[in-house]
Amino acid sequence: MIKILANDGIDANGKKILETAGFVVETNKIEQENLAIELNNYDAILVRSATKVRKDLIDACPNLKLIGRGGVGLDNIDVAYAKNKGITVINTPASSSVSVAELVFAHIFSGSRFLQLTNRVMPINGDTEFGNLKKIASNGIELQGKTMGVYGFGRIGQEVAKIAIGLGMKVLAFDPYVTCVDLSLDLPALGQNSRIKVSINTVSEESVITHSDFITFHVPFNEGDKAIVDATKLAKMKKGVGLINCSRGGVISETDLLVALNAKQVAFAGLDVFEIEPPINMDVLQHNHISLSPHVGGSTVEAQNRIGIELAEKVIEFFKN
Repeated sequence: MIKILANDGIDANGKKILETAGFVVETNKIEQENLAIELNNYDAILVRSATKVRKDLIDACPNLKLIGRGGVGLDNIDVAYAKNKGITVINTPASSSVSVAELVFAHIFSGSRFLQLTNRVMPINGDTEFGNLKKIASNGIELQGKTMGVYGFGRIGQEVAKIAIGLGMKVLAFDPYVTCVDLSLDLPALGQNSRIKVSINTVSEESVITHSDFITFHVPFNEGDKAIVDATKLAKMKKGVGLINCSRGGVISETDLLVALNAKQVAFAGLDVFEIEPPINMDVLQHNHISLSPHVGGSTVEAQNRIGIELAEKVIEFFKN
């Protein structure tokens, strides 16, 4: 009997599919420090971003046949080492793209209309600060006609571009591995089978960095890598730019971001991921011009359902073969 540990959980539909196929699925989380012992009782492990499957864990579990990641990034798994040990690694790259893209715009809407500031101050000092907040928030900006920079033009970046186009924004996209993408925009409000096709040619990194009103980052990033966005890049951006990171903590240097925010070079930032998680930098967490979310980009009800089903189907296919 094949036993699977879904250590970061799995949607009920995905679990049901696996159990119907005859698999035993355990969803009670095992803490990282205990995994090396407990994982020997399982044939496969399914994770999200919390559980790390590194070289030491792989070496400690010679019975492990499959590692599954619910989501896109594989930075919490030593993929090459696992494959070298004969362990298959799977993920669900398409299941959460829409959810992440929508969170990008949740942060953009919040930052461009000062919602992160007013939601913090009004419950505490709404009676005394109402007039001052009204004055500040009246400097909010519209998105229509602005330029959306997309740094990393894979599945998520392309979903961001679709939303931006729908809002009447210009899109500048950079990706060293992509030159042109044909996007299909479904517009159900206009009736059944209403679809618009748009071609986007990617541009240079310099163009995205220097010409965008907002920039969202969708790139891989490994622990120990140098921040992609540092003081040098921040200084090249438009004054008053809005930055969003729903990809990986560390892509934007938090230290340099704080300096740029305080100098008003950056108008606001939206962060779903952080250099250290759970985040401990109170200057980031309490900054009036940073919109925060707790690493939930791909964690909508719909995305979790799609991820669970896709993972289950891939697990069944692997063990059948």
